[in-house]
Amino acid sequence: MKKLQALSQKSRVAILVLLTLFFSACSETPDRFFDIAILNTNMINDFATADLARHINDETKEYPDMPSSKKKGNEAATSVNNKILYLEQSLEKVKKLSASGEEEKEIKTLSQQLYELVIPVYKNEYLTYAKLCDSKGSQATKDEIVKNINEKYGARFELNFNALMEKGKVYAQKHNIQVNWGK
Repeated sequence: MKKLQALSQKSRVAILVLLTLFFSACSETPDRFFDIAILNTNMINDFATADLARHINDETKEYPDMPSSKKKGNEAATSVNNKILYLEQSLEKVKKLSASGEEEKEIKTLSQQLYELVIPVYKNEYLTYAKLCDSKGSQATKDEIVKNINEKYGARFELNFNALMEKGKVYAQKHNIQVNWGK
């Protein structure tokens, strides 16, 4: 009988340990939450800027004295498509975050909204722009696309991005996460 009670007690302890490990694995550490919800958005901090447009266009540059710089004609579009894939993966990671507190729920929502704002623009406007860059299209047409992106999405992106960064600064400070905010 004592062996049965001891076994039962050991089983309970084992189950308790397994449940503890399971639930701790289900929730992210503050560092991991921060990395996924806030830090990964650094990939889009240049959204709706001339810098991003210039970067996309630079993918198509060739240099006559450098044979290795010869382009195939799809580098800008490939770059934008790769960024779209990365952003979609990042969004999926944000959606899977477990947000236990109100602060984390707000950060998760802001991060998700940011990705949901930019991904369609990358898939449409920026991909169109990239294809024009690859085909050496009209600079006036390319400039018009960039201008339209900025006018249509720039202010909303900046508002959402800044709100996320402000929440992120508070979150990082609260959880002693060392961050270089580019100051």
